[in-house]
Amino acid sequence: MMKLEGGRQGNLRLNLPGKAEYYSFNPSPLDSVVPLHLDDAQIADLARCSRKIGEVEGMSHFVPNADMYLAMYVRKEALLSSQIEGTQCTFDDMLDPSNSTAYKREVIDVVNYVSAAELAVREMDRLPLCMKLLREVHAELLKDARGSDKHPGEIRTSQNWIGPHGCTIRQAAFVPPNVDDMNDALFRLENFMNREDLDPVVKAALVHYQFETIHPFLDGNGRLGRLLITLSLINDGVLTKPVFYPSYQLKLRRSEYYERLTAVRERGAYEEWVSFFCECMSESAADAAASLKSLVELHNRSEKLIREHLARAATNGLSLLEFLEAHPIVTTASVRDGLGVSRTTASNLIEDFRKIGILRVGDEDRQRYRLYVYEDYLSILRAGVDPL
Repeated sequence: MMKLEGGRQGNLRLNLPGKAEYYSFNPSPLDSVVPLHLDDAQIADLARCSRKIGEVEGMSHFVPNADMYLAMYVRKEALLSSQIEGTQCTFDDMLDPSNSTAYKREVIDVVNYVSAAELAVREMDRLPLCMKLLREVHAELLKDARGSDKHPGEIRTSQNWIGPHGCTIRQAAFVPPNVDDMNDALFRLENFMNREDLDPVVKAALVHYQFETIHPFLDGNGRLGRLLITLSLINDGVLTKPVFYPSYQLKLRRSEYYERLTAVRERGAYEEWVSFFCECMSESAADAAASLKSLVELHNRSEKLIREHLARAATNGLSLLEFLEAHPIVTTASVRDGLGVSRTTASNLIEDFRKIGILRVGDEDRQRYRLYVYEDYLSILRAGVDPL
């Protein structure tokens, strides 16, 4: 059973009589927690975080082809968030066109996350950030993937718990609120998400913590809770689209991430959590900004090579470059279909790109159906995405 210090963060609720009894955690409403008592160092962390997020948001409005790169950022966030929970899928696995008809189970998790994120951003044009929206996003997240048997899109109607595989509820490391407390907590969280008098970064940190603590679904809470960080910032007008990948540092500092969440539940360490959250978001945003700059520089170098070396084929070459920025691993067939050209033209373009150093063969041993990789592009995006 959890041991609580003080009562700021909530209380333990005794459930069921006799031998079946167990304790669940009932979190305090966030409205009762704010305003937080941040010290000077924590206020500085918050200011730096807000500035870094603002920088990458600003860049996204002035960078040519930014939407193409940001689509890759959504994929990176999908992969990082899934890797926190043990997915061994790699960035290349997700982009490999040979996976298009038969995804590995872990690739489906990542692809669904991308679809769920895109759905959420679209739906926020017509809905506020609310449980109706999150249920729709959750259904997309788990569709035909891990957890698809755990009632996608439906708030749980039974108790869940967190702990080693096979543990009982009494052995669990954490037992979220019982169903009645959960429903009350979700109602309060939904109202809190749409308050307009709070710092957006502080709000995003608290909303993420509270969602993970409530654990309202039977599966997928971690992935949806991390997506909620971005959605909260969009909801508050800090972001217009997903311009960075919040899970980058949460993955690299995974043990501390879980420890900080636990510290809030056990001793009400909200300020420490917000400071840690700001550090992680600052570093993630800074990495995204640096990557965006590198991607633009690479585009300019590649475009220069195409114009200098492809002569009359330069127009098709520039079209292929744009295609590669959306599909950095290609086959001759995918280039043919993507550009709407003949197989011979596609093959010649690929060969030209190999000669000038833009593409390399991804699988030297294969003579047919070879993969070709825009390696310099992928090397920028792969940073930090090795499986744990």
